[in-house]
Amino acid sequence: EVQLVESGGGLVQAGGSLRLSCAASGFTWHENSIGWFRQTPGKEREGVSCLNMIDGSIYYADSVKGRFTISSANAENNAENTVFLQMNSLEPEDTAVYYCTADYSDCGDLQAFRFWGRGTQVTVSS
Repeated sequence: EVQLVESGGGLVQAGGSLRLSCAASGFTWHENSIGWFRQTPGKEREGVSCLNMIDGSIYYADSVKGRFTISSANAENNAENTVFLQMNSLEPEDTAVYYCTADYSDCGDLQAFRFWGRGTQVTVSS
């Protein structure tokens, strides 16, 4: 069973930083892509970033380029691996629930990924 568990959200002032973590288990690490979405009430869900574990390619939304960095840490036994989203120079517009998502696909299919975590709240105060 695929499980994605996010952590690291919180309240931060504008200009500050947070690092989100997604603990991923239940699938073969190097045969999938894993990414982050964010959702704010009244707004469309936005794909923020994606890491393709197959070829190493990375996607960032224009709204976060230069400020957010996605990376991964692979466990030796492949049982549980972690994907990070380092968020710097945060703005009030970054306030949202951030969800980790994954699938056996490339990042071009990010909008259709099947596996989701429960989300972690990020609030940026002005």
